[in-house]
Amino acid sequence: MNNISNIYNIPKEYMYDPNFQSKMKTILIGDSIGCEKIYVNIDYIKPGAVSVKYHSHSKQEEFFLVISGEGILRMNGEKILISKGDVISKLAGKDSRHQFINNSSDILQILDIGTREKDDIITYPDENLVYIKDKKQVFNIDNSIKNWTSEPNE
Repeated sequence: MNNISNIYNIPKEYMYDPNFQSKMKTILIGDSIGCEKIYVNIDYIKPGAVSVKYHSHSKQEEFFLVISGEGILRMNGEKILISKGDVISKLAGKDSRHQFINNSSDILQILDIGTREKDDIITYPDENLVYIKDKKQVFNIDNSIKNWTSEPNE
């Protein structure tokens, strides 16, 4: 089924922090109109705030468009200045660590589009954690088993 809506008519149930009381508000545009294979969000990041924890996805590909404001894109250990009109593609894999930081005095507004991927694993290198999204399980990489092998005859 195809759906048409208007960004200003999206119900609050499709928003994180609809009254923008915290440091970030997200409108789940794609969810509100029934997108299945992609998500489409608009993120509003207040001055001094960050979009998400620094992370990478094993399978999910993402696209970002800076709609308004300016800030910093922290990507793969680099800090890149971003501003209105900048577009960013983020492929899947460990070399796609990313996070937006609003270091300006205005709200940073970003269109965030990505694929919905089964069995996506999210890595948080600052915290040394791995999140298995479909199972909603988090593991600390420091507690990994050393010298383990899948070889049954050893």
